[in-house]
Amino acid sequence: MLDALRRHFLLSSVALFAWTGCAYAQTSSWVKAHHTSRVKQSASSLSEKTKEKRDASLGRSSTHRHRTSLSSHQSETLSVHVARHVSRGPELSVPKSVMQQYVPGTSPYRALDRMPGVSFASTDPMGIDSFGASLYMRGFFMNQLGVTVDGVPLNDQTYQSVDGFSVASAIIPDDIDGITVSQGGGGVDVPSTNTLGGTIRFQSADPENKMGAKVSQGFGSYNSYRTYVRFDSGKLNQSGTKFYTSYARTDAGMWEGGGSQFLQQVDAKLVQPLGERSKISAFFNWSDLQQWNYPDLSVGIIKNLGWRVPHLYPDYEKAYHIAQQCQTNPNPVVPGYSGVPGISSCQTALYDGGQREINYMGGLNLDFALTDRLTWHTTIYGHSQTGYYSYTDYDDPTSSEVPLSEEVWQNRQERYGIDTSLRYHIGRHHIEGGIWYENDNQQAGVYNYREPALGQGAPLKAIGPYTVYGQPFMQGYNFEWRTNVLQAHIQDTVTLARGLTLNAGFRTMTAQTSGGANANDAAWTGASELPNGRLRATRAFLPHFDLDWRINRQHEFYIDVAENMRAYEVSAYGVANSLYSVQDQATFLRQKHETKPSRAWTYMGGYRYTSPWVQLNATVYHSTILHQLSSATVGTLTNPISQVIDFGRISLTGANGLITITPLPGLSITNSVSYNKGTYSRNVNTEGGYYALRGKKIVNYPSWMYKTAIAYTWRGATVHFDANYYGKRYFSYMNDTSVGSYWVANTGITYRFKRLAGMHDVTCSFNVYNLFNNKYISTMGENDNPASGDYQSMERGAVREFFGTISTSF
Repeated sequence: MLDALRRHFLLSSVALFAWTGCAYAQTSSWVKAHHTSRVKQSASSLSEKTKEKRDASLGRSSTHRHRTSLSSHQSETLSVHVARHVSRGPELSVPKSVMQQYVPGTSPYRALDRMPGVSFASTDPMGIDSFGASLYMRGFFMNQLGVTVDGVPLNDQTYQSVDGFSVASAIIPDDIDGITVSQGGGGVDVPSTNTLGGTIRFQSADPENKMGAKVSQGFGSYNSYRTYVRFDSGKLNQSGTKFYTSYARTDAGMWEGGGSQFLQQVDAKLVQPLGERSKISAFFNWSDLQQWNYPDLSVGIIKNLGWRVPHLYPDYEKAYHIAQQCQTNPNPVVPGYSGVPGISSCQTALYDGGQREINYMGGLNLDFALTDRLTWHTTIYGHSQTGYYSYTDYDDPTSSEVPLSEEVWQNRQERYGIDTSLRYHIGRHHIEGGIWYENDNQQAGVYNYREPALGQGAPLKAIGPYTVYGQPFMQGYNFEWRTNVLQAHIQDTVTLARGLTLNAGFRTMTAQTSGGANANDAAWTGASELPNGRLRATRAFLPHFDLDWRINRQHEFYIDVAENMRAYEVSAYGVANSLYSVQDQATFLRQKHETKPSRAWTYMGGYRYTSPWVQLNATVYHSTILHQLSSATVGTLTNPISQVIDFGRISLTGANGLITITPLPGLSITNSVSYNKGTYSRNVNTEGGYYALRGKKIVNYPSWMYKTAIAYTWRGATVHFDANYYGKRYFSYMNDTSVGSYWVANTGITYRFKRLAGMHDVTCSFNVYNLFNNKYISTMGENDNPASGDYQSMERGAVREFFGTISTSF
């Protein structure tokens, strides 16, 4: 069935792009007739000569493109540059060569983790487990960052989101051409509902000009393997029509417990040039994620039971007997799972937990040069997701004879949007204005499905199907919403003097969500009425400006100031950072009246030095987050109470520094250090009591990080080593529980054959993750953080694992 489905998507995507390409090719002659004059600036790709001319017109020297080396692959290394096509402050760029140092299929966020101020953690070495993955940048969490793939906003990438999805499912990592990360508040032109602390832009690679294919096969520890194939059509006609389609399958074995973490994807992209400076790109992505999750831990569990406390899957008989005991004894004695103060073995000895997500994403990018001075860019997109998130439930048995069931959160979202902008060049000015609109239809419910009696059939799997023994016997609740987002922006980039450029602009944003609960089992939720109503986040003026002063070829100073706003988070009843997730309608109405949408002011200043031997980048920043809404878990571990809290004001002050030296040809050594002082500014009242948070450190993010990387290339061989240090992280908001510092080191070697047995670019690589097999906590707060004390809401990082890959091109 899966093979048939895979073939269907591959063939349908190729057929769609072939048909679209034919239609576009027929219009190319019309476009050429309207572009007889040479266009100086275009929304499509420009030649290096054109870039140099444009840089000179902006008062920038061509040396502005010099890169800050992180690896030994010449210019394709970690670099710092000022964006040319959009007016933003200085940015950090991760090209494809840096991503290639990681095991193929690894989340691109792993590459971002090399940057100062960025912290990415995951329970699996490849970073594809959305439940166990977290990304922080200068103290901002991943749901506070504006992230796009080919111009499509990913919005909220957290687990069970109904307003976006993970980048791991949005694009195959092999098809990424580069990543651009803002050091400041991010550009006003980025379409996103969550931009508070910056932006991340992923750009897919274009199809190759020549017909060809690529194949990659990898193997790893715990029976892991990964396959990637891609076909490029090459230029099909004189107009330059070309496309590619690719397929990736990752089957990562779990280093703890049973199950696997499976992800398969299809990417396709078609590019149709229109005349000399215009083009249309069509893109498509399909992904199918089927993963068992790793267990939730706490400080007490690790201290009393050790670092390995796996789920019981596939030992259904053992889980069945434990569930029977839990019906009469709230804390039975279970060897290896009992003895944790404040937490029952009924919460630690679970059978399984997992997730299943299916995503479709597609759209068009239209880049037109209308005149010599005027260009028009438009992105039209759609995204659909169906998600299932499950765990074994001992509290709601299937029947009096069967002591457990499978509880499943079922989410669905459909998003459609358009982002369009015009750019006009006159004199020293580059003026841009645009509008983004998105409509999102969202649904979230929770259901319990029947498990079989012992000997009466196979138990349900965490990844489904769930209806093996019939439809759900219980529905806890169901929510439905409709969210509409409208954003407009205008900005101007002006050359004040030679080497001195100012960008100033603002955006206005309105995000409105209507809906809420339309089904409620009062006996299950404990509330007679669940949240329902309208939330609206509006800000008419969100300014942004940056000043870039390039003194000469070596020295550059820049500053960036921005105000941003995040739309209200949308999530169902339970533990989440949404007003819709509070316990009842009365609480929703009260907090709706009291709270405001989150906003942030970010001030950043930086200096960069570039020479053939040394590249340096240093920044200082201060951010103030206003009205951040977070869910704090209070009460006891066995009876938690959650409330969405307005933290008032959060202060983030810090500095980042990165230096790369290239003492010998082929050798690069990079070191970076970052410091962040993040504190809460006020005390809060919760359902669990009063908490004096004023002056307490922010949770989950370390104050200090240090990172080092070394790479050496000689002929076809490249050897690399990197090590990251993460300082102490606070777990509870009151800072009375914390996790200690840790190191993670990785290494690898790659050898490239130019030609071998009729094939070219044959590459063999061997990588080791967590080289010294250190024990550490990766993700914290996946079930939210406690206001005080301990809670079952952290996960261990992956153990040492080995990976080997061989790839080639035809």
